[in-house]
Amino acid sequence: MERLQKVIAESGYTSRRKAEELITSGKVYVNGNLVNTLGTKVNSDDEIIVNGVMIKREDKVYYLLNKPKNYVSSVKDEKGRKTIVSLINTDKRIYPIGRLDYNTTGLIILTNDGELDNLLAHPSNHIEKTYIARLDKYLDVEDILKFKKGLVINGRMCLPTRFKVKTNNKTNNYSVVEITITEGRNHIVKNYFSELGYKVTRLHRSKYAFLTDSDLNVGEYRKLTIKEVHKLYACKYQ
Repeated sequence: MERLQKVIAESGYTSRRKAEELITSGKVYVNGNLVNTLGTKVNSDDEIIVNGVMIKREDKVYYLLNKPKNYVSSVKDEKGRKTIVSLINTDKRIYPIGRLDYNTTGLIILTNDGELDNLLAHPSNHIEKTYIARLDKYLDVEDILKFKKGLVINGRMCLPTRFKVKTNNKTNNYSVVEITITEGRNHIVKNYFSELGYKVTRLHRSKYAFLTDSDLNVGEYRKLTIKEVHKLYACKYQ
């Protein structure tokens, strides 16, 4: 017997957090009966219907994509823009873990494993993400120190685990920095630099946890190995 929200998440239908919302809002039926209590347990023979869709357990798949610009980090887009899911050749119902902005490039994981999504997205697990950001002007020394010490963004402290200036060109008035954070808030990197008056003109996520873009050009993807998947699950205990 397993918890209902876990079974829904593992089916690839949605994340565990979203599955819990669907249960409590009365969108889930088990063997024809409405179930809206979290923690309800089901077995492998039970018929589970979510929003009118029968849940089927399927093999888990895991992809690492180096996202190109002008793609939306979602399964579908109301505005008709291209989505990153369309870049993956699979018959599984996959979705991205987290998001990257439309014009941001870099690493993102796509899967049908709701449990892994829940683990990596949960802020308590402090998953590190490294970004390369090009800024619209030269970085003052005082601002570099402020960035390294952390800034309050929308009432909450954001403290990088690493901050490195890669290029600081006074003549052409631009800079390139590498910043590693565990934050997951929307537009957090862009908001971080805008706090001191800098605009991010180009942003790329070069590392996600221990995964790097060293073997993937922008627009390319690959399957994660079993060892890599196990290591991602182990991030919960680090």
